[in-house]
Amino acid sequence: MTDSVCWSLDDAVATITLNRPQARNALTAEMKGAPLAAVGKAAADEAVRAVIITGAGEAFCSGQDVREHADVLAAGAEPTATVRQHYNPIITTIMTMPKPVVAAVNGSAAGAGASLALACDFRVAARRASLLMAFARVGLGADSGASVTLQRLAGAAKATELLMLAGPAGAEHALAAGLFTTVVADDETVPQAALAGPAARRRTGRRLRGYQGPATVFRHVRAGRVAGERGTGAGRTGPDGRSPGR
Repeated sequence: MTDSVCWSLDDAVATITLNRPQARNALTAEMKGAPLAAVGKAAADEAVRAVIITGAGEAFCSGQDVREHADVLAAGAEPTATVRQHYNPIITTIMTMPKPVVAAVNGSAAGAGASLALACDFRVAARRASLLMAFARVGLGADSGASVTLQRLAGAAKATELLMLAGPAGAEHALAAGLFTTVVADDETVPQAALAGPAARRRTGRRLRGYQGPATVFRHVRAGRVAGERGTGAGRTGPDGRSPGR
């Protein structure tokens, strides 16, 4: 991998670590390319039976690096191109991978970082962890799959609240809403995630995706609806105004 994204494999569990703690693991172009390569590698490698995604330091991922985003705007480039080039492929690979993927949410997860966690099968969260759907704060529609995964996990009403009001949800709040699978001590996220992935693989033999299934989510990602490129929000992700798959 790279200095900003680390890869390790231990007892058939691959761990992908976003390693830019000084910037709360904010995503630059390099950091978006490397996770895409890492999840692709995990999906294809027969030696990998489960995958953990986590962040270095006290944050999981703070989403898009806003300084880089400002530079893109200043250069006159298309700022949303990264959704199609990086975010959608990462989310699609995670959600169509025939292996359990566990987010070890060791701290705050905001914007695309929150979307990354929500795309995983399980979210083992630290007590200090939080989720922030920050898109509305910067005038964006939810992208990186959040318009589908958030309401699938928490329901349309809670998804609408989190997306439109854009307030943080602490660990216990997120757990009660169904967004976190479990909450553990701050230093136990990765060890507990390492137990969750292989256990799920043994018990199910394949990944479950709720009522939608990965194929449905994949179709919406390809169509741009999951990415939020058409301004879709909670409760309006399907072409008929209903939740997809229903």
